[in-house]
Formats: sequence, structure tokens, C-alpha cells
Amino acid sequence: EYIDSYVFNKVEDIRFNSTVGKYVGYTEHGVKNAETWNKGSELAQELGALERYCKPNADLHYSNVL
Repeated sequence: EYIDSYVFNKVEDIRFNSTVGKYVGYTEHGVKNAETWNKGSELAQELGALERYCKPNADLHYSNVL
């Protein structure tokens, strides 16, 4: 699971969660940004990072933990 959180003043405003597959807002400001980011290129960038970095390296990190 890939999670990218954005925090301001110790409060999580917005989060990308690979399980959900989109940005989710947790504050009023975060909800507005999540709606905008889910429609724009930001979502494609996060999904690209998931495919490019996370999935290929997941087995390596998992095997190191075991």
C-alpha cells in the first residue's frame, strides 16, 4: 500500500492512498484540493510513482523485513 500524506500544522489535510486509488481530503481545504487533484495531472503522477517505484521494490523491501 502506497500512502502519500500532506500535513499542515500537524493536521493531515489530504492523502493519496493506493488502495483507494485517489486523493482523499480530511479538512475543508483538503477536500477542495482532493477534488481538484483527482481531476488533474497530480493523480496520474501518483499512479505513475506507484507503478514505477512501489510495485517493483515491494518484494525487495518485504524480503528484507522477513
